[in-house]
Amino acid sequence: MLVGHGTENDFVVLPDPDGTRWPEDRLDAAMVRRLCERRSGLGGDGVLRVVRSVHVPDAADALGADLDRCEWFMDHRNADGSLAEMCGNGIRLFLHVLVTEGLLDRSACADGVLVGTRGGPRRVGAAADGYWVDMGPARPFGRGQAELPGTALPGRAVSMGNPHLVCLTDTDVATLDLTTPPVVDPGLFPDGVNVEVVNVLAAGAHIRLRVSERGVGETRSCGTGACAAAWAALEDAGTPTGTVAVDVPGGRLTVQVDERTTVLTGPAVVVAAGELTAEWLAG
Repeated sequence: MLVGHGTENDFVVLPDPDGTRWPEDRLDAAMVRRLCERRSGLGGDGVLRVVRSVHVPDAADALGADLDRCEWFMDHRNADGSLAEMCGNGIRLFLHVLVTEGLLDRSACADGVLVGTRGGPRRVGAAADGYWVDMGPARPFGRGQAELPGTALPGRAVSMGNPHLVCLTDTDVATLDLTTPPVVDPGLFPDGVNVEVVNVLAAGAHIRLRVSERGVGETRSCGTGACAAAWAALEDAGTPTGTVAVDVPGGRLTVQVDERTTVLTGPAVVVAAGELTAEWLAG
């Protein structure tokens, strides 16, 4: 068991290469909630199980013809126990754990390796200053509104393999109340949505954001959210391609958007490693 983070988006990481230590009937929603509880558990925004794709029952549905190309699968659970499609911070930490646990050689990751997720395959690689991940293209699918205490913000609905509502605003995002999940249109977001509130600091080049993640609440960072927000900021500036610095409460990420895809770069850190005690597991 490890604990780590990417720009303070933190996770409990469970190495389980052969799918025998944390099978589906053990890593159920209740166990995920216990692990992520910050007072009585380890604490985290989610759980990442590091497992080979062949041992994940729904991997074939998520990966299709790419199943055989993805040796590893990021089995990602939100803190409330629900399944998650994709996480840009989590997948960088996932690769970092593969390297630090000796399951992959870092030198073999320079050009990237394919990792399976419920949002489809993603190519992740090692960079001089952290890790990068090809997130795929941003896919807009409508416009919506986020209702926060005392205000309502219009936004763009964007999929990065998981759904986002990006709200560009002139109101200082530090003053907005994200203590409760924003209210959104369930017709547009039937499975819930991550909501990003965004200040543009330099058009097409630099933004600041906060995020309320579905199933979690406000987090210190969100990689897919950073990509969705960077895309929306570039579109708003009339320059649909470019590189955007994204400041989140947990640090800085870089997002490069071109005609084909979106690439996220940032750090990943393992904080601690250990074993869960029999006393806690029996609780």
